[in-house]
Amino acid sequence: MKNSPPIIGHHAQIAELLENIATGNVAHAYLFSGQKSVGKMTVARWFARELLLQGAEATREDIIRQIDCLVHPDLLVLDQLWIEGVLEDWHVLGKSSNVPQEHRSKATKARTDTIGIDDIRGIHDRLHGTGTGRYRCCIIRSIERMKEPAANALLKMFEEPPEGRVFLLTTEQRSLLLPTVISRARVIPFFPVASSVLRPLLQGIPSEDHQFCLHVAQGAPGVLQRFRMEKSALQEQRLLRTQAFSFFSARPSERQKILENFGERRQELRFLLFHIALALRELRPPAFLRWSHALPSFVQNLDAHVNYALAVQQFVLTDS
Repeated sequence: MKNSPPIIGHHAQIAELLENIATGNVAHAYLFSGQKSVGKMTVARWFARELLLQGAEATREDIIRQIDCLVHPDLLVLDQLWIEGVLEDWHVLGKSSNVPQEHRSKATKARTDTIGIDDIRGIHDRLHGTGTGRYRCCIIRSIERMKEPAANALLKMFEEPPEGRVFLLTTEQRSLLLPTVISRARVIPFFPVASSVLRPLLQGIPSEDHQFCLHVAQGAPGVLQRFRMEKSALQEQRLLRTQAFSFFSARPSERQKILENFGERRQELRFLLFHIALALRELRPPAFLRWSHALPSFVQNLDAHVNYALAVQQFVLTDS
């Protein structure tokens, strides 16, 4: 949480959360729902900070510093997960998450981005201790990563939450959540930010790339922040766009080879599929209707951890 980016847009959501604090109408659980990189996590971190400042005895500066460094005793954050062969550096992990995850390194199948019941148990043990202030906050990013036992364990914590415990949950795929999780949280939707509001984030990016950046961002400030921080990110997106536009004119075997190359790079694969979706809208190939149904199904198969090779074979043959 160190050096958290500023909040871009979402004025209505911020106003609602501030009113909740002012009127004492703070819910025990919030669900921030919206597309990737739109700003849900940034607002969750800001709201946690505002809650932890309520009635605090330490100075504002000291509390903010503790929150930013993830050492505040009343703040738990479960963001990045320890994943064998993917993220095993505890120092890197500690910059985004401070929930104990040693159990993941001991698991027989730890190469997964799913949140398990042991992760929720770790949160339970920490949150039920005595806090130092009026509130104790727990932020969990992308709760669609939860397995059902973990989601049920979280629901039990919602049934009789200790006073002052506040869960701030984010999701990019609300449709994948258990209805009971949604019903027991105060849902706050996040929408794409207007291009006019995003334009200040284009500073430092060559002017000839501005329109492309806004097109790729689709109203998500986090995408533009990444372009500014990682100079190679923009070039990577242009390459993915080129691959996406050639996808529909390629033979099925060529399409399969493209997707197989991304089998172990799921984050990049998501970006490629995003560009394929944009290309589909712009090119409208002869089999447009079939592709428009096949692409969401392919993404759902990925989310459901269906055999990747079989899912790819089925997808690339869409117009055959």
